[in-house]
Amino acid sequence: MSEFHRKPVTFVGEVSINVLDLEDAITFYEDVIGLRVLEKTDSKAVLTTDGKTPLLTLEQPKDVIPKEGRTSGLYHFALLLPTRADLAVFLRHLLATQYRFGAADHGVSEALYITDPDGNGIEVYYDRPSFEWEWTEGEVKMVTEPLDGNGILAESDAAWSGLPVGTLMGHIHLHVANLQDAEKFYASGLGFKVVTRYEGALFTSTGGYHHHIGLNVWNGTGAPAPKKNSVGLNWFTLVYENEEARNKVIEQLKEIGSVVSLEAEDYVVTDPSGNEIHLVI
Repeated sequence: MSEFHRKPVTFVGEVSINVLDLEDAITFYEDVIGLRVLEKTDSKAVLTTDGKTPLLTLEQPKDVIPKEGRTSGLYHFALLLPTRADLAVFLRHLLATQYRFGAADHGVSEALYITDPDGNGIEVYYDRPSFEWEWTEGEVKMVTEPLDGNGILAESDAAWSGLPVGTLMGHIHLHVANLQDAEKFYASGLGFKVVTRYEGALFTSTGGYHHHIGLNVWNGTGAPAPKKNSVGLNWFTLVYENEEARNKVIEQLKEIGSVVSLEAEDYVVTDPSGNEIHLVI
C-alpha cells in the first residue's frame, strides 16, 4: 500500500456515484475498468479489486436523470495502480478494446483518463517514486505533458485480467463554486494543506502527497450543485487516523460554520459547493 494512503495520513477511501443504468454501468466497470462486484442489490453495486475493500459504489436512483452540465460535483475519481507495469497492462487493454481515453504525464505521475458511458470522469494512474517529486517552498511541481506511451508499454506484456489487488482510490478531483470558500473548508476545516495552485484550481493533501483532493472552478465560479438524483457524485470518504483525529476535524468544521451530522456510523459533512463527505476511521 502507498505510504500516502494509510494511516496516519488522511486519504480518500471510497467514492459513490450515480449512474443511469446499474447493469450497464457494472458491465463497463468490470469489462473496461477491471473492478469486481463485491455486493449488489437492485439499485446499488459495491466494487472492489481485492474481494473485501470497497473502492467504488454505483447507485441508480429510481428517478435518476442524466449528468447535468456546468455544475459542481465530480470532475474525476482516480484509481492508483501499484506499479508502472500495471499501467502498461491497463494501457494495452484500452488499446485492445478501442475505448476512447486521454493521457498525460504530470511529473509526479503518469495518467490515463476515461469517461464512463454516463459522463463520470475516471483517472487510472501510477505514481513516480516520491523522492523524484520536486518541491519548492511547500509546493509540489505538477505539469501536463505528453505521456510516453511506448515507454510504458515496454514495462510489461502481461495479459490483462482486471485491476490488480493493490489498486487504491488515489485521489478525487471536484468541481466547486468558489475556490476561496473551498480552500477554507478543506484546509481550515478538514485539515488538508494546499500543495499546488493552478489557474482556477488548487490541490490539497496530507502527509506530503502530491494531492488527495483537487478542486477547480472550471465549470464556472458560482456553479450550482447538481440535483441529488443526477448522474455524478453521491459522496466520498475521508479516512482519519483514529477517533481523536476525526473529533478534532469535526470541531474545526463546526468552528468555520459547517454542519456535521451522524448518519449510521459515519459523520457526514457537505462542502460549500454541495459535495458530500463521509468522515470515517
